[in-house]
Amino acid sequence: MAGEKSEEDTVSEYLGQNPELAQWVDTFRSYSESNKQWVARREFLLRNMEAFPTLEHGVPSSSLDRLLSLSMVWANNVFLGCCYPQAVMDKIKEMGDGIVVQDAPVHKTTKDGIQGRGKRSATTEGESDSGGKRAKSSRKSGPLPQAPAEHQPFFNRLYKAVAWKLVSAGGFGPNLDHFEILRSCVESCKETMACVYVPLKDITGLPAGRTQKEGHVCEIRCQTVYIGTGYGRDEAAAKAMASKEALKVFQGRKVTVKICKRKYNGKDVEDLVLLDEQPRSPGFPPALSYPFQDEQLEEGSS
Repeated sequence: MAGEKSEEDTVSEYLGQNPELAQWVDTFRSYSESNKQWVARREFLLRNMEAFPTLEHGVPSSSLDRLLSLSMVWANNVFLGCCYPQAVMDKIKEMGDGIVVQDAPVHKTTKDGIQGRGKRSATTEGESDSGGKRAKSSRKSGPLPQAPAEHQPFFNRLYKAVAWKLVSAGGFGPNLDHFEILRSCVESCKETMACVYVPLKDITGLPAGRTQKEGHVCEIRCQTVYIGTGYGRDEAAAKAMASKEALKVFQGRKVTVKICKRKYNGKDVEDLVLLDEQPRSPGFPPALSYPFQDEQLEEGSS
């Protein structure tokens, strides 16, 4: 209807009336986010702040970290078609209810999910003719070959930020707040981490003796690159351990983004992983999320 305000106009008007809130929220914009992506994620943040009663404007807290992580997970699903455990998908679907993203990308992995709007042509689905089917079968799942080189400059900056932060903290050690160090360094580089939590008993691919253990596992990513996994009795402890493991990667002379083989939902996938120069045993912890559209995985499960 003529004269009716859009949701974006309403948000902009609200922020105009609350300049301190607007300035604070804008510090959470990631360096790589487009205007369209940021406007959508900003609305997600503003809509859900009241659901975190301990969250205070301008004050770092675990509630703020949780909200920021969920906002990145939601945005990654909407704009990149990222896959996450069902409990996480249900949570962000609920939190994002009512947010309309105009011309949102349509991903096969999210066609029944959060923002899977729009129609695909029969040729796009590979159902119109054999040419369409050949095109579909030739697409390779996982990150693009050039992805490591695209992400490397950011992690070079992050490496320097972490190095200076650890020097000011007296060096790497067990008594540091590892998550706070990692979070502050990532945010100083204009990015946000995404943390995914899963109960240990729900993870496939673990040794049989560990599948019944209580506790949670946390996986940390930044710019879709995997940087650490940790186990703990609860989500906070798992996040602390994952952060500690992630910071260990920054102890060498440099860090490198590489495409590596990992397990996700019991299947072999290619993932972006941040590595140091140290030799390591083959294999990584099973992935808790998969930030790359993967048609082969979906076809195998259908």
